[in-house]
Amino acid sequence: MARLSNDCFAHDGALTGLGAALGGLLGRLQPVAAAETLPLAACAGRALAEPVAAQRSVPPHDNSAVDGYAVFHADLSPDGETRLPVAGRAAAGHPLAAGQARSSAVLVLTGAPMPAGIAGQPGPDTVLMQEDCRLEDGQVVIPPSIARGANRRLAGEDIRAGAAMLAAGRRLTPADLALAAAAGHAVLPVFRPLRIALLSTGDELHQAGAALPPGGIHDANRPLLAALLARTGCVVSDLGIQPDRRDHLAAVFAAAARDHDAIVTSGGVSGGAEDHVKDAIAAAGGQLHMWRLAIRPGKPVALGQIGAVPVFGLPGNPVAAALTFAFFAGPLLQRLGGYVPLRPRGYPVTADFAWDKKPGRREWLRVSLRDDGAGGWLAQPYPVDGSGILTSLTRSDGVIELAEDSTGLRPGDRVVFYGFEGLGL
Repeated sequence: MARLSNDCFAHDGALTGLGAALGGLLGRLQPVAAAETLPLAACAGRALAEPVAAQRSVPPHDNSAVDGYAVFHADLSPDGETRLPVAGRAAAGHPLAAGQARSSAVLVLTGAPMPAGIAGQPGPDTVLMQEDCRLEDGQVVIPPSIARGANRRLAGEDIRAGAAMLAAGRRLTPADLALAAAAGHAVLPVFRPLRIALLSTGDELHQAGAALPPGGIHDANRPLLAALLARTGCVVSDLGIQPDRRDHLAAVFAAAARDHDAIVTSGGVSGGAEDHVKDAIAAAGGQLHMWRLAIRPGKPVALGQIGAVPVFGLPGNPVAAALTFAFFAGPLLQRLGGYVPLRPRGYPVTADFAWDKKPGRREWLRVSLRDDGAGGWLAQPYPVDGSGILTSLTRSDGVIELAEDSTGLRPGDRVVFYGFEGLGL
């Protein structure tokens, strides 16, 4: 298992652009999860630990793409019908036992290996679809104008033995596993999931469903972040809601650092009198660095370490926590887990509203989309934009991104849209 240096997340506290912050951190991080070899059935969603090459060609031999007749194209008349004797039959898994002679046809079913030639000579190179031909007295009657090589799949046309197949860090999909199986792999080297300790702090927080005392609120961030972490490929240990007490939190952090790969919290990292997370991490032998990201929502983000175990302190407001995770913490955790981080994929849409913005920070606005009637989409803002408005995540479609140098929007401006589904929300 790789270990991070103790100052991996060190920062001078200056306001930093998201691209520079993310790029710099990703350049310093290495996977911390151990690798293991698992059967294909257990590999879906895992990060590939090593590049994988094909052990065999796919397909392993030339074969027929249709039910039809294998022939030598040179035997066919270019102007009229051709009659050839049917010399045998081949099916998938049951190749023709002997070679095929010139001036003959062999019935080949879909997936059947193309017959070999006689005495080391090349075999047939073309397949006629069965429904395009007719049988008369043991001969097949073939129409003219078939292209050479028609309906024949070539050995290795999908991938050749020894060719690079899957890159290290790839999140393995069902299609990847199918390709690996076809290319001869029964097992693959993958990183085990990151083990994440997740907790909330705050005396005002209470478990969902519990009766609330005066001033109390239900903890929304923990279920939010637990689901986002699971989608990132992590195994989450839910440490619950912890009291805002420095010494208690220090003991919780120290214990979590002993058997987890990272710790994730939300809130409690500003300079308020009841924000004890920073002091608790120091008391546990670690250090916490405040990152002031040039983003809205989500400017204050805490990154630190207890020994080699990273600590992610996300904003306390749920919308800020969700978007900061999607665009910042999530990619960093992907990298620690062995994945090649995937930036959320954005799509161009048209703004249907005006918006004023101060330059110098990247801003995400929650929007809903409507059809513009011409094959495009118009973005309209959610009416309440506070970073604590959870309904803005459930009643809109996603966010549009305004770049750091933007001063706002006017109707008709083209903007980049990120759907909540693509952000894992």
